[in-house]
Order: sequence, then structure tokens, then C-alpha cells
Amino acid sequence: MTLDTTMGAALPVLTSARLVLRPLQASDEGLLELYTSDARVAEGTRSIPHPLPPGATAQFITRALAPDRDEDVWVMDGAAHDKASVLGLISLKALDRQQSQIGYWVAPAFWNAGYASEAVACLIKANPHNARTLFAEVFQDNAASAHVLTNAGFDYLGDAEAYSVARRANVPTWTYIRRM
Repeated sequence: MTLDTTMGAALPVLTSARLVLRPLQASDEGLLELYTSDARVAEGTRSIPHPLPPGATAQFITRALAPDRDEDVWVMDGAAHDKASVLGLISLKALDRQQSQIGYWVAPAFWNAGYASEAVACLIKANPHNARTLFAEVFQDNAASAHVLTNAGFDYLGDAEAYSVARRANVPTWTYIRRM
């Protein structure tokens, strides 16, 4: 498969055993709003506010689909396997020197089913940014996400902290690296 890796290009549709990773659609708004309104999802991310303001999900979708976006976002879609059309999201943000940062969340109803691991493995295999190095960070109170990364071949890089909008505080993080 030939991929245009410039930001703003159409995203490839990627498949794994149980998921289709596809670009966001306006019709995803309802499920995204439902899931991101959950404090457990918001508090696991840097950028999702809690409570979720009216219109925030629509604005997120608009930004994610914009030609000048700074992050590529895929939906973890399980509809082909009789699951929800939105199980969570996974993203890649291009950095400099052929590096990208990966981020993901899964709706609580689908936790502990391996969807995050499957989506991360699928994105690594496709490597749509042609990255030489991937970075990721997780909050230190989210050992499950750290486990997803180490199982995908990421190595622990160090401790840091990141601001969480939902928590309204800096939160300790673990940072990970994966050389491709």
C-alpha cells in the first residue's frame, strides 16, 4: 500500500483481526460524546475536558478532519464484528525528525478486551507517518495503558508530567519510545 504521509492527506483505512481503523465521520459524534463525557475517559487523557462542554465533540471532529490538522485520528470501529461502530480512538501526531507520538483511548464498556493493544499493533504495522521512532505517554495511574505499550514493543524512557484538562492538574506520566 502506498501512503501519502503529509499532514492533511486522506487517512488510510487500516484493518486488524477485529477492528477497522478508519477516519472520523460526522456520524460518530453521538458515540464520541457519550464516551468522552465519562470522567474515566476524560481523566485518562490530556485534552478531553470534564464535564464535556456543549459542542466540544463536533469541534473535535471538525479539527480532526481539517486539511491543516496537526494530528491524524482514527476510529476503532468494531461494526464488522458485531461490536459498536466506535470503540475508541487512536491518533498519531507528527513530530520532527521522522518521529510521531501515539495516543489512544477505549470506551469503558470495551476495556480489558484487547482493543487498545490491537489498534496500537495495527498502527505500528502500517506506520502511516513512515516514522523512525514512536513516542507515547501514559498517566502513572493507568497501568493498563502502560501494559499496552510494553506489549507493543515500547521501552520505558522516563518519568515526566503532563497537564490533564479534566483533572485540572499536572499528572505524573511514564514516557515510552519505540524504534521502528
